[in-house]
Amino acid sequence: MSKQIKTDVEINYKKRNQATVFWRGILVFPVAVFIGSFAVQSNAGYAAGFIIVPALLALVFREVYPSYLLTFNHAFLELQTRVVAYVLLLTDDYPSIERNKNIDVVFPDINGGKALNRWLPLVKWFLAIPLIIVGVIYSLIALGMTFIAWIMTSATGNYPKWAGKFVLKTMRFWNRVNGYAFILVSDKYPSFAL
Repeated sequence: MSKQIKTDVEINYKKRNQATVFWRGILVFPVAVFIGSFAVQSNAGYAAGFIIVPALLALVFREVYPSYLLTFNHAFLELQTRVVAYVLLLTDDYPSIERNKNIDVVFPDINGGKALNRWLPLVKWFLAIPLIIVGVIYSLIALGMTFIAWIMTSATGNYPKWAGKFVLKTMRFWNRVNGYAFILVSDKYPSFAL
């Protein structure tokens, strides 16, 4: 079993729905509002919907990752992955709030938190700063590729493989970083490589 989050998206490159590709930004609005409703605004700042602080406290003080927090964070990351895959044109399947067999996010086995370092969650966010900087660069490139792919797919109905591979690798990178620094399900430092 892997020590990091694995992300798989089944990409269809041929015979894409040109109308939904063209209007993708508008079509995603309702589900984006749904995801935004989970976001927590507090004095500590924007928490992006994940339940982070209780998981951190449970790991540090009890050396356990509560199963209900793990289940929620897993489901929420999968939902975000479905929405991002739809927005970035990897799939034509409208992002359901239920699981999708074509998009899979697999968490590492953490044995209730026993497989995780007790004190590392206190500094993971700091250690992840270089990863976040590199991830922003990857994301900007992926957005540029998606824009070009959007034009090509809207015109021809075929999604370019070069864009799909890079965008999927960028999504995988961000899920690994989230798993390490914020969701706290991995102690293995993610690679900078895609």
